[in-house]
Amino acid sequence: MRIYLASRSPRRRELLTQIGVDFDTIIFRTGERSDPQTDETPMPGEAAIDYVERVARAKAEHGARILDWRKLPARPVLSADTTLEFDGEIIGKPLDVLDAENILRRLSGQTHRVLTGVAVNHQNHTDFVLSTSEVRFRRLEEEEIRHYVRSGEPMDKAGAYGIQGWAGLFVDYMAGSYTGVMGLPVCETGELLKRVGWKF
Repeated sequence: MRIYLASRSPRRRELLTQIGVDFDTIIFRTGERSDPQTDETPMPGEAAIDYVERVARAKAEHGARILDWRKLPARPVLSADTTLEFDGEIIGKPLDVLDAENILRRLSGQTHRVLTGVAVNHQNHTDFVLSTSEVRFRRLEEEEIRHYVRSGEPMDKAGAYGIQGWAGLFVDYMAGSYTGVMGLPVCETGELLKRVGWKF
């Protein structure tokens, strides 16, 4: 079975390839012409768990609408969304360099949760799974933070870090799904795809 991946994330593409899933990519518009259906702005008072489910489902369902509009072959549409929860607050991708530095200062020496929601839309029905992981950073030095942010790696990642990159040096404890922290929990994703007929 071939599916569609509604994501621009290279990490999600790598992880799907790793588990043997064949896919084509659906890209949503960004910037001034961005699709309002896939707006990732948290709603006032929205809990992190509700946020990742809402966004992941919205991406899968909008991806299915795009297939219909473009008269493309009907196949399952997979999407995912990752966010951090720290001190009751949703922490998404940094807005700029200063924001990335501030996020990393807040996470330094602290424990946070990483939530990744995965959704699959197929035949007008959307299934959803949630992966929750706990990550603790060691105490970070100011120079480490500045050097890491200057590398550019944190700028497109929830929480301003990628565990699979240099920021792996910051993590002194993790419980949960490593691939979930990367952005696509492969165990949960495989189980979700099996529900729509995918086989190993």
